[in-house]
Formats: sequence, structure tokens, C-alpha cells
Amino acid sequence: MDLTVAKKDLLRLVGRAQAIADKKSTMPVLSNVLLDARGPALSVRATDLYLSVSGDAPAEIKRPGAIAVPARDLHERVKHMAEGPVRLFSENGTQLEIRSPGTARQYRLHGVPGGEFPSLPQPEPDAPRVALPAPLLSTFIVRTQFSISPDDTRPNLNSALFEWTESRLRMVTTDGHRLSKIEAPHECATQASMLIPLKAVAELRRLADEARGDGVGVVTLIPSASSAFFEVAGGLFGVKLIDAQFPAYDKVIPASSSRTARIPRAAFADALKAMNLAASDRTGGIKLALSSGTLRLSSESPESGDGMDEVPVDYTGNDLTIGFNAKYFLDVLGALDGVDEITLGLSGELDPAVVRPAGDDAGRDYLAVVMPMRI
Repeated sequence: MDLTVAKKDLLRLVGRAQAIADKKSTMPVLSNVLLDARGPALSVRATDLYLSVSGDAPAEIKRPGAIAVPARDLHERVKHMAEGPVRLFSENGTQLEIRSPGTARQYRLHGVPGGEFPSLPQPEPDAPRVALPAPLLSTFIVRTQFSISPDDTRPNLNSALFEWTESRLRMVTTDGHRLSKIEAPHECATQASMLIPLKAVAELRRLADEARGDGVGVVTLIPSASSAFFEVAGGLFGVKLIDAQFPAYDKVIPASSSRTARIPRAAFADALKAMNLAASDRTGGIKLALSSGTLRLSSESPESGDGMDEVPVDYTGNDLTIGFNAKYFLDVLGALDGVDEITLGLSGELDPAVVRPAGDDAGRDYLAVVMPMRI
């Protein structure tokens, strides 16, 4: 293999790939990235057998070939090459030389022949395609990713439910303590749903943000058998979907709230952070006392003492005191960055809270449910 490729193109592709490569697998080849030089382009691929990513970059190929080299090592070395063209050379398919033409800097990496790298799944030729606006997909993930359970022994909670109909898109996540749901109008030719694992959601967010930053308007979703593929900016990201039953989320969302307060988001978040300092390390619990015109926050710790703060709110109903985990509320408010005010819906001291953006939210319908706790 002997080729020359632009550093910026190579760095982008290897950066995507090294995020997928499995560094802890019992199959050492999965910690590698495959470089495959064919025709007018260099193809860069990686997989952990559950997620996969591939992409092409235009290259001047003098001699075709393929080699798999450690993903992280390659990424670090390409980062330190001079700007401009980078030459990749392999004489025997087991060592890769990396050079910057016109400079003395060069690296040599040990690798394995490209034929030892596993083949990547591909979408079926007749699979449907759903065009997703990249900014909308990015917002969907930002608003819901925080409430995905990190517990991979519970796959139905360690994933995001993504649904679409002919007229709407929807994403829902829950870890059993809180739930978030966002939907927006969008025309699709089909309807379906899928469970996307947390690791894939995190990578998809990065790709959507990258597309957004590059001015790429669309991410194309291609559901295919037990997998889903996302096509963006010349790259293909594949994920093996979760085969599990997502909780009946509609039963968790209160049909109505007897008390609703309108609260400045930033002031509420600031008070929560302050009271969290005085909360018990074990529970993180705070008390919210809602009364006419005021939301009082208080917390106490047997070890360190207590704290109290107040936030002015638009509320004229009956008084209510209820306990919550401060972190759960802070996660919701953090996901609503850019929103000036929120509405907080409450009913009783053992009923969940419902948080929504107040006012116009660019046509999106978003809510978060936070379960209470006894304090």
C-alpha cells in the first residue's frame, strides 16, 4: 500500500474510528482501524461487533492494499503530523509507515494484514431511508441522553427509544428515576421504532454535532433488519439494536398537575447547585417548598449542616413541600440550556414532577418527569 491523503481528511476519519474501536475486547484486531486503499479513495473502518463506522477520503493511491493498525496509536500520530498531505506506506501489510512529505517526521506502526479485519455490516439494498435534520437529531439527543440508565445489565433502560410515524419523530429515555421525552413534527414515508444502546447514542450525538458544525443539514437513518445505519457526511455509522421491551412510558407521565409554577431556569439551577453542596452525600436530597410567589429550597446533612435559598416564581396556588434528588433536576435543567423559563408541574408530595420549557420551543414538544423522594 502506498498513498497520499490530506491530514485533515485522515484525522477526521481516524477520529471517528478510534471512538468505536474496542480497546478491551478479547479479539485484539477489534482495537485496530482498517485502512483500505482501493480506487480513488482511502476507506477507514472500525467496529466492536456491535457498532461500526466507515468513511472514505480522496487519496492519491500509487499502490492499493489494506492494513489494520491500532486505532488510538494511529490517531495520536496523525495529529502530530504537519498540516497538508500525509503519506501512508506499507510494504508487507504488517507495518505502516506514516510520513509528512517535506519534513523529517515519520512513524512506524506494527499492524496486521487487512484480510484479518472483520467485515462490516451493510444496510439491505431495499431498506427504507428516513432523512433527519442534523440540528433536530442533535437536540433530541441532548434533551434525552441524561436519563438513559448506565446499567448495561438492563438493556431496555440502557438505551433510547426512537420512534417515527408519517408525521412525527419521538425520542424517549428513562432510568427508572426520571424520564425525558421529546417529539417534533416531521414527514416520513414510513413508521417504526427502535432501541438504540447508550454507547451508540453518545457516538450519534458526536456525529450529529459534527454534521451540524460542518453545515451538513441531514443525517439519513436506514433501518435494516436488527441494525440501524446512519449516513452522514460521506460516513456510515452502524449499530446493532437492542432487542428488549421498553417501559410503557405513557403510564409514567402524569395526565395533569394540580399545581404549576413558572420558574427562571438559570436561577433555579443556581439555587439547586448551591443547596446540593449542603445535601446529604448519601441521598443528594433537597426539599422544595412551593408557596405564592416563592420556591424555597432547603437541604441538610448530618455531617456538615444545612442550607436554604429562595427563587421568585410565578405561582398562586396552595402550598406544597416535596423532596427530590438535586442531581436529577440539575440534569434536566442542563439539557434545557438556552431556555429562559420552565414550568414545574406538581400535585402531591409523593407524585412525580413534570418539567417543560415555558413558551415557544421551536415547534418541539418536550417534558421531563422526575420521581420524588422522602426526606
